[in-house]
Amino acid sequence: MRNSPSKNEPGSGHSRNFTNWSPFVKSSSGFGISPNRSYALLSLLTLLIVGAFISTRILLDPTRKRPSRQRLDHIRYSQNTPPTPVTTQSPKPEFTLHCSANDTNATCPRNSYPATASFGEDTPTATCPDYFRWIHEDLRPWAKTGITREALERAKKTANFRLAIVGGRVYLEKFQDAFQTRDVFTIWGFLQLLRKYPGKIPDLELMFDCVDWPVVRALDFAGVDAPSPPPLFRYCGNEETLDIVFPDWSFWGWSEVNIKPWESLLKELREGNQRTTWINREPYAYWKGNPSVAETRQDLMKCNVSEEHEWNARVYAQDWIRESKEGYKQSDLASQCHHRYKIYIEGSAWSVSEKYILACDSVTLLVNPHYYDFFTRGLLPAHHYWPVREHDKCRSIKFAVHWGNSHIQKAQDIGKTASEFIQQELKMDYVYDYMYHLLTGYAKLLQFKPEIPQNAMEICSETMACPRSGNERKFMTESLVKHPAETGPCAMPPPYDPASFYAVEKRKQSTTKRILQWEMKYWNKQNQTGS
Repeated sequence: MRNSPSKNEPGSGHSRNFTNWSPFVKSSSGFGISPNRSYALLSLLTLLIVGAFISTRILLDPTRKRPSRQRLDHIRYSQNTPPTPVTTQSPKPEFTLHCSANDTNATCPRNSYPATASFGEDTPTATCPDYFRWIHEDLRPWAKTGITREALERAKKTANFRLAIVGGRVYLEKFQDAFQTRDVFTIWGFLQLLRKYPGKIPDLELMFDCVDWPVVRALDFAGVDAPSPPPLFRYCGNEETLDIVFPDWSFWGWSEVNIKPWESLLKELREGNQRTTWINREPYAYWKGNPSVAETRQDLMKCNVSEEHEWNARVYAQDWIRESKEGYKQSDLASQCHHRYKIYIEGSAWSVSEKYILACDSVTLLVNPHYYDFFTRGLLPAHHYWPVREHDKCRSIKFAVHWGNSHIQKAQDIGKTASEFIQQELKMDYVYDYMYHLLTGYAKLLQFKPEIPQNAMEICSETMACPRSGNERKFMTESLVKHPAETGPCAMPPPYDPASFYAVEKRKQSTTKRILQWEMKYWNKQNQTGS
């Protein structure tokens, strides 16, 4: 800090004369302009004019972003006001697997399941998809009589395992191994349901058969004096049987063929759809699978393009052994949405491939099925899929592709409706909700108190996942439910009354019949013209 001005500064006398800094000086006649400082006045006026001009342009410029009042207040008071603490919401607790170093002897920890879910019975929820109404139909055979222990034990004849839920814990009595890991991932699905809705699943005992085709024939229990049918859970049913349909194992992963859990795969299928628009896809019908499991699939192979025929189909046999050796490079489901039409055809019974085909935005050409799984009874012809005749597949497929390529917008709508159904109404939350409502309704029918089976062992996520490796461990970890649901399951729709049930079935039949009439008319015309 200077104590006195230098000699070259204005007012450099012994006492500092601030008046000498002003361009205005006091004269004998009043205030006047000092000649020696006229340049200072001119400079000041120039600066004032320029500054005013610039300020006016800034204020009147409509494109200039002005600081908000909030920003101005922040600038004005930031140095005087302490910062406001930021409040962050605590993350939801996650429940992981409690595996020890010795995984082969994993046991169920005391806190195997998350704390009891906090949602109440009056929690507002969305209504379940319409296919949930079939739960009422599947349980109808026991609506009047209930389920006795004697009837349950009769289901043991073909079951792979008995599963008991007692006091919120799960116990397994195994009778026989299932094909591949069907039983393993089915049981895993039960365990994850209890993690999603802890304390909400009632006590129960059930028998589960992991074989494809249903076995409880309705005719065997149709008489007045006939016993009640054995309650047997499995993956599919048909019009002649009374098996209780349950979501299949592949929703939690199919380790043998490298198919990921549904929640992950559904996202990949959605992304795969976006790679190629429908209009830019190959204008043919596509199928790839194992033809050796059924004659109807072997018959489909005849529809491939050849020198003699163009059936508008491109079908391929899948060699799973070679695929496993080559790392499943040619079987990525999310990369198979490259044709406008995809064919679904059953194997020895229903096939898990149906949901993957429907998810593709392509028009699903559904070869007349004999079996249904838990959600396919909610599908409608010409809305979610296009029906194809079973005993004249090639000509039926050719007409379907011809119709779709001639009615592009309508064909796209069918494909889009099906994929939206899969993405929105078959998401994993609804799979669990279906399980919840089915098991809750089933438990209400039991005429006995569920018990821990004598030869059963307690199971939990740890005892199943910790000893495993490879895809089995990977898919279990990926599909592990890590925290309870924050809301209750969707609200069950009412059962069908006779009139509404008849209306749905009538719509399916009449639409299919109309399409087959179009097909016959097309081929009659082709025969007349000789083309």
